[in-house]
Amino acid sequence: MPEQTETESRKLLRRLRDTMAEEAAGQERLDKITHLIADSMGTEVCSVYLFRDEETLELCATEGLNPQAVHETRMRLGEGLVGRVARTGKIINSADAPKEKGFRYMPETGEEIYSSFLGIPVQRLGEKLGVLVVQSKEARLFSSDEVYALEVVAMVLAEMTELGVFVGEGAALKARHQQAVMFRGTTGQEGAAQGHVWLHEPRVVITNPVAEDPEKELTRLREAVDDLRVRVDEMLAGAPSGDKEQMEVLEAYRMFANSKGWLRRMEEDIGRGLSAEAAVEKEQSTARARMAVISDPYLRGRLHDLDDLSNRLLRILTGQGAQTGAEMPPDPILIARNIGPAELLDYGRSLKGIVLEEGSVGSHAAIVARALAIPLVIHAERITTEALNGDHIMVDGDQGVVHLRPDETVVAAFRDKIAMQAKAQERYASIRDKPATTLCGKTISLQMNAGLMADLPSLDGSGAEGVGLFRTELQFLVRNQMPRRSELAALYSRVLEAANGKRVVFRTLDIGSDKVLPYMKPNDEPNPALGWRAIRVGLDKPGVLRMQLQALLRAANGRPLSVMFPFVAQYEEFTAARAEMDKALARERILGHAIPEHIEVGAMLETPSLAFAPDKFFEMVDFLSIGGNDLKQFFFAADRENERVRRRYDSLNVSFLTFLEQIVARCAASNTALSFCGEDAGRPVEAACLAAIGMPTLSMRPASIGPVKSVLRRVNLDALRGVIHDARDRGDMSVRGAVMEHLRNGG
Repeated sequence: MPEQTETESRKLLRRLRDTMAEEAAGQERLDKITHLIADSMGTEVCSVYLFRDEETLELCATEGLNPQAVHETRMRLGEGLVGRVARTGKIINSADAPKEKGFRYMPETGEEIYSSFLGIPVQRLGEKLGVLVVQSKEARLFSSDEVYALEVVAMVLAEMTELGVFVGEGAALKARHQQAVMFRGTTGQEGAAQGHVWLHEPRVVITNPVAEDPEKELTRLREAVDDLRVRVDEMLAGAPSGDKEQMEVLEAYRMFANSKGWLRRMEEDIGRGLSAEAAVEKEQSTARARMAVISDPYLRGRLHDLDDLSNRLLRILTGQGAQTGAEMPPDPILIARNIGPAELLDYGRSLKGIVLEEGSVGSHAAIVARALAIPLVIHAERITTEALNGDHIMVDGDQGVVHLRPDETVVAAFRDKIAMQAKAQERYASIRDKPATTLCGKTISLQMNAGLMADLPSLDGSGAEGVGLFRTELQFLVRNQMPRRSELAALYSRVLEAANGKRVVFRTLDIGSDKVLPYMKPNDEPNPALGWRAIRVGLDKPGVLRMQLQALLRAANGRPLSVMFPFVAQYEEFTAARAEMDKALARERILGHAIPEHIEVGAMLETPSLAFAPDKFFEMVDFLSIGGNDLKQFFFAADRENERVRRRYDSLNVSFLTFLEQIVARCAASNTALSFCGEDAGRPVEAACLAAIGMPTLSMRPASIGPVKSVLRRVNLDALRGVIHDARDRGDMSVRGAVMEHLRNGG
């Protein structure tokens, strides 16, 4: 680029910085900015449009259009050329704007028909804030240098908007990070909590987007990049030598950190007037824009690496991030884009709630949140950019809703809900030690699910009769290397001791699909939920399965032991897994170790195929546990992580209940113990229906036992079964409506 253009660009930014420094109200400052941009670029018009809500843009300042149109002219996302820039996040540079697709003439602005149009998105790290526009009567395309200069100005405007520099009268100029905002996400773990925001990774705030001394900024950038390269080298040196995947990621980090092109582009941005921090963020925004349109997982992964490196570089430059010195509030609600299980366990039970922008209902974070009984909402888009440490926040895990900086009306309603839940808990506590015996005299066994030692105190507190499912994969997921047999044996022994004689069913390692061990090479599978997972991994890697079975046998140390294999799809898989248990038992006898006085070996029925296994399977297996979450998604061919399809299918669908009844009948004929484990077991209405069709045991999260027991003690299962069969005979698609009416009328 010619030196003159660099100078002009820097001159424009310097004038912009001086305007920012002047004592002026937000609107006045914004008006001055549009004037200086139009003057510097020699255009008749410069306008700034900002979002007043997610779908509407508002004209907030203009040079050249009717001043009366400011805060009055609005347009929908995608409407006109301005709306198109806002929707797509792409620049429109046209010498003949009226002929462009979607052009809209706005007479209320008093504008003439301007030929030339240049629209630049105002955005920060992918978050769309508005559009910066210049227009002129002269029919011409704006040069690449002019486009670049306006891009830089738009970026500075985004930073200033984030910092609240333009707070004013218009709806789009209300103080950011001070308004009440509601986020609709997805339930990851039920429950309600209120507290104050604690950001897992506080966003870096850039307060000096314009460089005062370019040479000084270049020095700062180069020193920070050198520091970053040293840190990446240290990370590589400390990585386990046998961990090929981790080494590949760190090598990609090193490649980017040493990229001359990356550094050169940032140096050029500084030469055009940006500070070191703003230059880094400009490149980061470019990487995120590319990520948004690239579907190839490998390329997205590499761009994510670059995005992460940019964050690290920004924290070196600003000194912000994890070492900010901020103190965690006494009632923290954790906010993060995503988080791993080990990091979440580090926080432990100190958290009152968790809100994630990403994640899934079956993710490691969700598993840990459920284990810790912490309300979790996932898919709360943009919350990390909107929330600030210390903000008041309310999390409704039941509805998947988050209220950030709520107003008094919401606060009052939310507190009423929490108070009602507290009263309900008192009612549940009063029946904690009573059996779940229905009005017709049938007693249902209620068990709890667990996965951590921290869950075990809930065994007595919830009134559970035992642990129907102890997930053993969490101990594998939170480590950077395979745990040792002795470590697992010690843990399983502590679990049995904490259970104080109550039955604990240990599920062997259930990995694969969305649960990938950090030290096991992931498989690039088109549909991992139907791929190499659970018992399939165990049978293909028998050394891991044998090690875990030996740890369980040693942990029992003569006590009764219950073990089940996950995701068994056919009889032969169970016989092969059972053979591994027999080998482990024989080895323990040879070594002189104590053998469990009684051992049960079961399977999880999570695929429809196993329901049609030969009679010999049902006779051989000691017990069956229906994994309702997986079974339902495979029965309906509806991915439970896909919001577009999973809500279409009801657990109380007649076809699904009929299928479950067939399983109940087969188990009854072979005298095989049966339980139902999953989210539906912990929902009172669904639990009552499962009990009505003959399910003798239900296993659920501890907090659900009270509500389920309360309903079961007030229902006649014989009458409810009649309601279910009548609905089926009528041809109803779901029995939910009929069942709800029956329960409302007294059951």
